[in-house]
Amino acid sequence: MGGNGTLVTEFVLKGITERPELQVPLFLVFFSIYIITMLGNLGLMLLIWKDPHLHTPMYYFLGSLAFADACTSSSVTPRMLVNSLDNGKTISLFECMLQYYFFGSSATTECFLLVMMAYDRYVAICNPLLYLMVMTNRRCTRMISVSFLIGFLHPLIHVGLLFRLTFCKSNVIDHFYCEILPLYTISCTDPSLNALVVLIFAGCIQAITFMSIIISYIRVLLVIMRKKSEKGKSKAFSTCGAHLFSVSLFYGTLFFMYVCSGTGPDKYQDKMYSLFYTIIIPLLNPFIYSLRNKEVLGALRKVINK
Repeated sequence: MGGNGTLVTEFVLKGITERPELQVPLFLVFFSIYIITMLGNLGLMLLIWKDPHLHTPMYYFLGSLAFADACTSSSVTPRMLVNSLDNGKTISLFECMLQYYFFGSSATTECFLLVMMAYDRYVAICNPLLYLMVMTNRRCTRMISVSFLIGFLHPLIHVGLLFRLTFCKSNVIDHFYCEILPLYTISCTDPSLNALVVLIFAGCIQAITFMSIIISYIRVLLVIMRKKSEKGKSKAFSTCGAHLFSVSLFYGTLFFMYVCSGTGPDKYQDKMYSLFYTIIIPLLNPFIYSLRNKEVLGALRKVINK
């Protein structure tokens, strides 16, 4: 702990739980989840890269999403695993800022990638004859590049504003990673400006991207409902179902993390929302998009049978 007048340069992450008897079991659980997450996401990227049949805009976006998920998990889980076996659980201010930057970058990138994926499905279903003209490889590359560029730039604003804060009271962060909102609660400097900027940017990005996805899928739904063929309807719903489920998990969790976070007395609940977003969603996404996808499963069978 830093005493009055002493600037804090490192922090203690309290983690998910302070019960010592749970540290080793939690380490084993989250280590297993991390390995499966990386195998799932990197494996999906490898399949898309190796199989020429998957060299289409939809799978380029899916491969980029898998990369963003791998980055999200890697920005949080390895440090959490180290801390679960380390009694000190300390992290320097620089490491803390770095961890938040990479987490914020991958989260923002994922928001915009989900919009690009919704737009891709909109063009494929609503304008199938123009799909190859609209979703060219060049345009697809630009859309992915813009998503990552916004992702890289957005957290720089919040990390830059952290330099205006000083920490001289407590150095204990009641979280399992350097989430920015718990960091504000231990600042000696008034963090109102920082919190306002987070609220504005996070709110605008989530609202704009979510509404863009909703508008795309409303138009897709209207087109699907006009289809006379039941087979056509079923195929259209199956191509959109996985994406809609992933979007629901992603934005539902983000809403509770940044809109409802801290509004109630249960801080443990806030940790669970963060845990679900940073660890569970990256684990689930490759399976959500793959298990009912005949093209991905076919590519996987080819690799296994070689």
